Amino acid sequence: MSQPSPGPPTSGPSTSGPATPTTSPGLDVSAAFAEHGSALLGFAVNALRDRPLAEDCVQETFLRAWRARASFDPARGGARTWLFAIERRVVLDVHRARQRTPVLVPDEHAPEQAAPAADPLERLGIVEGLARLSDEHREVVVAVHLTGLSYQEFSDVSGVPVATLRTRCFYALRALRSHLDDGENLS
Repeated sequence: MSQPSPGPPTSGPSTSGPATPTTSPGLDVSAAFAEHGSALLGFAVNALRDRPLAEDCVQETFLRAWRARASFDPARGGARTWLFAIERRVVLDVHRARQRTPVLVPDEHAPEQAAPAADPLERLGIVEGLARLSDEHREVVVAVHLTGLSYQEFSDVSGVPVATLRTRCFYALRALRSHLDDGENLS
């Protein structure tokens, strides 16, 4: 018959029944919390990217450690290793629970939200900017960005190499951006 190590008995998680000691022959849970609690919290925060949830995981880790403190065997490994093994399982349980959480899907019968109305001055600025471009530059921008053709498809139609089309589009967009930025500064 083994004797519990000396220490003041404290009440466990249950509200009834006799007081149970916080220590067992191999593990003092309160000392383990003081020594390894911050490292376990750091691990959980890093794994979950959510501090309140990580704090709950550390709490659950020490609750499980307290419940299983009699099974801790220091000959098999240190308290830190044992606690991290428990916490790893707690974090995995949280990840699995997150995966089971249903994702809200928009209702098919709900009316769709109307897109915000485009600013007519912005549209006029784009039209004016396109008008200022050379024909070659305008054709590339319209074909690629408005019509949705790929550079290769437009190259096949126009006979202009893809690299040339990319260069023209780069300079055309830069000129459009400059024109739109100048228009914003005037208003």
